Amino acid sequence: MKILLIGATGTLGTAVHKTLTSRGHEVLTVGRGGGDLRCDLTDLAQITDLYDRAGQLDAVVSAAGDVPFKPVTELTPDDHLAAFRGKVLSQIELVRQGIPRVAERGSFTLITGVLAREPIPTGAAASMANGAVEAFVRAAAIEIAPQRINAVSPTVFTESLADYGDYFPGMPPVDLADVAQAYVRSVEGAQTGQVYAL
Repeated sequence: MKILLIGATGTLGTAVHKTLTSRGHEVLTVGRGGGDLRCDLTDLAQITDLYDRAGQLDAVVSAAGDVPFKPVTELTPDDHLAAFRGKVLSQIELVRQGIPRVAERGSFTLITGVLAREPIPTGAAASMANGAVEAFVRAAAIEIAPQRINAVSPTVFTESLADYGDYFPGMPPVDLADVAQAYVRSVEGAQTGQVYAL
Protein backbone atom coordinates (compact mmCIF):
# COMPACT_ATOMS: atom_id res chain seq x y z
CA MET A 1 0.00 0.00 0.00
CA LYS A 2 1.01 3.61 -0.53
CA ILE A 3 0.65 5.29 2.86
CA LEU A 4 0.95 8.94 3.87
CA LEU A 5 2.37 9.11 7.41
CA ILE A 6 1.92 12.42 9.23
CA GLY A 7 4.23 13.15 12.16
CA ALA A 8 6.72 10.62 10.86
CA THR A 9 9.78 12.13 12.57
CA GLY A 10 8.35 12.08 16.12
CA THR A 11 8.72 9.33 18.69
CA LEU A 12 5.53 7.54 17.69
CA GLY A 13 5.82 8.33 13.99
CA THR A 14 9.30 6.82 13.82
CA ALA A 15 8.03 3.56 15.33
CA VAL A 16 5.00 3.47 13.02
CA HIS A 17 7.19 4.17 9.99
CA LYS A 18 9.56 1.34 10.86
CA THR A 19 6.69 -1.09 11.39
CA LEU A 20 4.79 -0.20 8.21
CA THR A 21 7.87 -0.31 5.98
CA SER A 22 8.91 -3.66 7.49
CA ARG A 23 5.56 -4.98 6.27
CA GLY A 24 6.32 -3.95 2.70
CA HIS A 25 4.32 -0.72 2.48
CA GLU A 26 5.50 2.34 0.58
CA VAL A 27 5.44 5.10 3.19
CA LEU A 28 5.64 8.82 2.38
CA THR A 29 6.83 10.57 5.53
CA VAL A 30 5.49 14.01 6.49
CA GLY A 31 6.70 16.41 9.18
CA ARG A 32 6.93 20.11 9.92
CA GLY A 33 10.69 20.10 9.66
CA GLY A 34 11.62 16.74 8.17
CA GLY A 35 10.44 13.82 6.09
CA ASP A 36 9.77 13.26 2.42
CA LEU A 37 7.19 16.08 2.46
CA ARG A 38 6.81 19.09 4.76
CA CYS A 39 3.49 20.31 6.13
CA ASP A 40 2.14 22.36 9.00
CA LEU A 41 -1.25 20.74 9.58
CA THR A 42 -2.65 23.85 11.24
CA ASP A 43 -2.42 25.56 7.83
CA LEU A 44 -5.30 24.07 5.84
CA ALA A 45 -3.86 25.28 2.54
CA GLN A 46 -0.72 23.29 3.27
CA ILE A 47 -2.82 20.14 3.65
CA THR A 48 -4.23 20.73 0.17
CA ASP A 49 -0.72 21.17 -1.19
CA LEU A 50 0.42 18.04 0.65
CA TYR A 51 -2.21 15.92 -1.05
CA ASP A 52 -1.37 17.46 -4.42
CA ARG A 53 2.27 16.43 -3.95
CA ALA A 54 1.50 12.99 -2.51
CA GLY A 55 -0.79 11.81 -5.29
CA GLN A 56 -3.26 8.94 -4.99
CA LEU A 57 -2.99 6.97 -1.74
CA ASP A 58 -4.21 3.77 -0.11
CA ALA A 59 -4.07 5.05 3.46
CA VAL A 60 -3.44 8.17 5.54
CA VAL A 61 -1.95 7.71 9.00
CA SER A 62 -1.59 10.48 11.59
CA ALA A 63 0.79 10.38 14.55
CA ALA A 64 0.79 14.14 15.16
CA GLY A 65 -1.18 16.60 17.23
CA ASP A 66 -0.30 19.57 19.42
CA VAL A 67 -2.19 20.69 22.52
CA PRO A 68 -1.29 23.04 25.40
CA PHE A 69 -1.01 21.70 28.95
CA LYS A 70 -2.05 24.13 31.70
CA PRO A 71 -4.27 24.10 34.78
CA VAL A 72 -7.90 24.48 33.73
CA THR A 73 -8.11 27.82 35.58
CA GLU A 74 -5.29 29.16 33.40
CA LEU A 75 -6.55 27.90 30.04
CA THR A 76 -7.70 30.74 27.83
CA PRO A 77 -10.07 30.62 24.86
CA ASP A 78 -6.98 30.85 22.65
CA ASP A 79 -5.52 27.77 24.36
CA HIS A 80 -8.68 25.79 23.65
CA LEU A 81 -8.66 26.98 20.05
CA ALA A 82 -4.99 26.00 19.76
CA ALA A 83 -5.83 22.50 21.02
CA PHE A 84 -8.73 22.27 18.58
CA ARG A 85 -6.64 23.45 15.64
CA GLY A 86 -3.56 21.45 16.59
CA LYS A 87 -5.18 18.07 17.10
CA VAL A 88 -8.83 18.10 16.01
CA LEU A 89 -9.30 20.37 12.99
CA SER A 90 -5.94 19.37 11.51
CA GLN A 91 -6.92 15.69 11.54
CA ILE A 92 -10.49 16.34 10.41
CA GLU A 93 -9.05 18.21 7.43
CA LEU A 94 -6.73 15.29 6.67
CA VAL A 95 -9.87 13.20 6.30
CA ARG A 96 -12.10 15.77 4.60
CA GLN A 97 -9.51 16.70 1.99
CA GLY A 98 -8.23 13.13 1.74
CA ILE A 99 -11.47 11.38 0.86
CA PRO A 100 -11.08 11.98 -2.90
CA ARG A 101 -7.32 11.20 -2.69
CA VAL A 102 -7.60 7.82 -0.95
CA ALA A 103 -8.56 4.55 -2.65
CA GLU A 104 -12.20 3.45 -2.53
CA ARG A 105 -11.43 0.87 0.15
CA GLY A 106 -8.58 2.82 1.70
CA SER A 107 -8.35 4.06 5.26
CA PHE A 108 -7.57 6.88 7.66
CA THR A 109 -5.99 6.33 11.06
CA LEU A 110 -5.98 9.25 13.50
CA ILE A 111 -4.27 9.75 16.87
CA THR A 112 -6.02 10.53 20.15
CA GLY A 113 -4.83 9.49 23.59
CA VAL A 114 -5.59 8.20 27.06
CA LEU A 115 -6.67 11.63 28.30
CA ALA A 116 -10.00 11.23 26.46
CA ARG A 117 -10.91 8.61 29.08
CA GLU A 118 -8.44 9.17 31.96
CA PRO A 119 -7.94 12.91 32.59
CA ILE A 120 -4.94 14.31 34.45
CA PRO A 121 -4.24 17.72 36.02
CA THR A 122 -3.25 20.29 33.33
CA GLY A 123 -4.70 18.01 30.63
CA ALA A 124 -8.18 19.49 30.11
CA ALA A 125 -7.43 20.86 26.64
CA ALA A 126 -5.90 17.55 25.58
CA SER A 127 -8.90 15.64 26.96
CA MET A 128 -11.25 17.90 25.01
CA ALA A 129 -9.27 17.43 21.80
CA ASN A 130 -8.91 13.67 22.14
CA GLY A 131 -12.61 13.22 22.88
CA ALA A 132 -13.54 15.31 19.86
CA VAL A 133 -11.32 13.25 17.55
CA GLU A 134 -12.81 10.00 18.84
CA ALA A 135 -16.37 11.28 18.35
CA PHE A 136 -15.49 12.41 14.83
CA VAL A 137 -14.06 8.98 13.95
CA ARG A 138 -17.26 7.23 15.00
CA ALA A 139 -19.42 9.69 13.07
CA ALA A 140 -17.30 9.78 9.92
CA ALA A 141 -17.18 5.99 9.71
CA ILE A 142 -20.88 5.76 8.89
CA GLU A 143 -20.57 8.30 6.07
CA ILE A 144 -17.33 7.55 4.22
CA ALA A 145 -17.79 3.78 3.68
CA PRO A 146 -16.41 1.79 1.96
CA GLN A 147 -13.40 3.87 3.03
CA ARG A 148 -12.55 3.22 6.66
CA ILE A 149 -11.51 5.40 9.61
CA ASN A 150 -10.18 4.49 13.06
CA ALA A 151 -8.23 6.11 15.88
CA VAL A 152 -5.33 4.90 18.01
CA SER A 153 -5.56 6.04 21.65
CA PRO A 154 -2.42 5.16 23.63
CA THR A 155 -1.43 5.89 27.19
CA VAL A 156 2.10 7.07 28.05
CA PHE A 157 4.82 5.23 26.10
CA THR A 158 7.15 2.97 28.06
CA GLU A 159 10.04 4.59 26.20
CA SER A 160 8.91 8.05 27.43
CA LEU A 161 8.39 7.22 31.11
CA ALA A 162 11.52 9.07 32.21
CA ASP A 163 10.16 12.31 30.74
CA TYR A 164 6.40 11.98 31.20
CA GLY A 165 5.71 9.14 33.63
CA ASP A 166 5.09 11.49 36.58
CA TYR A 167 2.16 13.05 34.71
CA PHE A 168 0.41 9.67 34.42
CA PRO A 169 0.53 8.22 37.95
CA GLY A 170 -0.77 4.68 38.22
CA MET A 171 -1.42 4.37 34.48
CA PRO A 172 0.26 1.32 32.93
CA PRO A 173 2.57 2.39 30.09
CA VAL A 174 2.47 0.88 26.62
CA ASP A 175 5.41 -0.06 24.41
CA LEU A 176 5.77 1.86 21.16
CA ALA A 177 5.89 -1.46 19.30
CA ASP A 178 2.40 -2.29 20.58
CA VAL A 179 1.06 1.12 19.54
CA ALA A 180 2.56 0.65 16.08
CA GLN A 181 0.72 -2.68 15.80
CA ALA A 182 -2.57 -0.87 16.43
CA TYR A 183 -1.78 1.24 13.35
CA VAL A 184 -1.17 -1.95 11.38
CA ARG A 185 -4.53 -3.26 12.59
CA SER A 186 -6.25 -0.11 11.38
CA VAL A 187 -4.47 0.08 8.02
CA GLU A 188 -4.53 -3.59 7.06
CA GLY A 189 -7.68 -4.75 8.85
CA ALA A 190 -11.35 -4.41 8.01
CA GLN A 191 -12.76 -2.51 10.99
CA THR A 192 -14.01 1.05 10.89
CA GLY A 193 -15.24 3.54 13.46
CA GLN A 194 -13.00 1.98 16.11
CA VAL A 195 -10.89 3.58 18.83
CA TYR A 196 -7.99 1.29 19.66
CA ALA A 197 -7.23 2.05 23.30
CA LEU A 198 -3.86 0.87 24.56
